[in-house]
Amino acid sequence: MNSSRRGLFGIGAALAFAGSARAAEAPPGELVFALPTITVPVAGSDQLFPVRRIYCIGRNYPEHAVESGSDPKNEPPFFFQKPTDAVQYVAPGTTADHPYPSLTENYQHEIELIAFLKSGGRDISIEQALEHVYGYGIGLDMTRRDLQRAMGAQKKPWEIGKSFDHSAPMGPVHPVALTGHLTKGAISLAVNGNVRQKSDLSDMIWNVAEQISQLSKANELQAGDIIYSGTPAGPGPVVKGDLLTGKIEGLPELSVRIS
Repeated sequence: MNSSRRGLFGIGAALAFAGSARAAEAPPGELVFALPTITVPVAGSDQLFPVRRIYCIGRNYPEHAVESGSDPKNEPPFFFQKPTDAVQYVAPGTTADHPYPSLTENYQHEIELIAFLKSGGRDISIEQALEHVYGYGIGLDMTRRDLQRAMGAQKKPWEIGKSFDHSAPMGPVHPVALTGHLTKGAISLAVNGNVRQKSDLSDMIWNVAEQISQLSKANELQAGDIIYSGTPAGPGPVVKGDLLTGKIEGLPELSVRIS
């Protein structure tokens, strides 16, 4: 990546969310009610990875950036978030029922590599960023595209198109100790056996280390944060009954059926 591209790293217009300081501790007292901890199983063990925040980078493969109306050579990265309870865990070797959401008539798939962080900090250097990765997984960033586009056209936040129930299907966490860092390898998504998305992890505009470094400039990253690292070209609509099969080289397939 050339120096002019590197120079685009900056908080300014690069982020679609605002950072905030860690909240002060509340005084002691009894909870009004308990909330569940959102977790994802760790492959090959009985351990669970607790999810703190879900970050997603937009338009991170050149062809997808172009088809979305961006210039991948000159535009800085941007990020958005999903709620942790958007997680829908899908065990390898199974096909999960994935509910078609309300309000949309254009529901679309986006296959992505997920990085799971074991630690964090502020202003993390690119050279040290991968030291904070616990493992990797495969996921779908499901999108109510019509709502996203409508909000964008009105210059309003398009959270309603990205952040909703079950919008983050994912497989288990695969520790780096078992997989190594996934910096290259085929990534694809098929609908009813027909491949719609296909690329290589090495085609990312901003790699995982760069994403971690950039995010840490805006927010203090912490253990439990996960990062959806972008989708290749070709996201398209799905309807009830469609079978989605996601693949990333080195990880088990992810399979869901729209119900």
